[in-house]
Amino acid sequence: MKSIFFGSSSYVISIIKVLKSNFGLSLVVTTEKEGEVLDYCKMNSIPYLPISSFDKTTNNKLFAINASVGILADFGLVISDEIIEFFPKGILNIHPSLLPKFRGPTPVQTAILNGDKTTGVSLIKLDNKIDHGPILAQKEEPILKTDTSETLYKRLFEIGAKLLKENLKKYVDNKIKPAEQNDAKASMTKKLTRNDGYIDLPKIKSKEEFEKMVRAYYPWPGVWAKLRLSAKTEDRECRAKQDPAQREKILKFLPNHKLQVEGKKPMTYKDFENGYPHAKEIIKYFYY
Repeated sequence: MKSIFFGSSSYVISIIKVLKSNFGLSLVVTTEKEGEVLDYCKMNSIPYLPISSFDKTTNNKLFAINASVGILADFGLVISDEIIEFFPKGILNIHPSLLPKFRGPTPVQTAILNGDKTTGVSLIKLDNKIDHGPILAQKEEPILKTDTSETLYKRLFEIGAKLLKENLKKYVDNKIKPAEQNDAKASMTKKLTRNDGYIDLPKIKSKEEFEKMVRAYYPWPGVWAKLRLSAKTEDRECRAKQDPAQREKILKFLPNHKLQVEGKKPMTYKDFENGYPHAKEIIKYFYY
């Protein structure tokens, strides 16, 4: 068997390992220009191809390998019908949700924001609609109260790698019959922007909603606010200059009850309170 993998981000390393060890991995196609996928391929002598889009040269390289199956996870580019048809057995997609729930680019963030107790991984056959293809296998996984998007994505793709190992050969040997998804139960997630993480603190409904946002949006886009902050030393400088204005800064809210002031290292709530006493009243609702 020959396989080609399409994927980016550190989350997919476990999948690359499974393909290399078991399924004749011939090429890794990634949108990374640098990062853990490229580093892993270089260290393990795996052929790789960084791309920003598909063109004729890229397509010819894929076709020349003559792989029987493609695997995709956390890739970021649309795969055309032409490329899918390169592979006699098509392309399998590892998606971190229990499809048809939470199709699209942010299934883990959406599950955490929803307050869901469980999520999962689906192994599907790719078609020309977003996360729409028939399902080969699924695995449910609990969402921990401490999970961030980072920890949950990592765990789900590791489970996805195991699903792939258990099912890929059976699929290629026609021992699995994929089951169509129930479109009536489908839901779609949206692509995030930097501004999705912005919060107006007085408008936050509850501490629970705030904490779900912090976990869901870590590490990106992060939860952040703009506040007028001045440290004790900065207070003295302002008074010396007879300048009562405090500079507006970005305050990031991190998991594990930490904060990060623009240009500073992460700190605990207590350290923040000690260093920026004027901000205590603004944020105390979320920390006590």
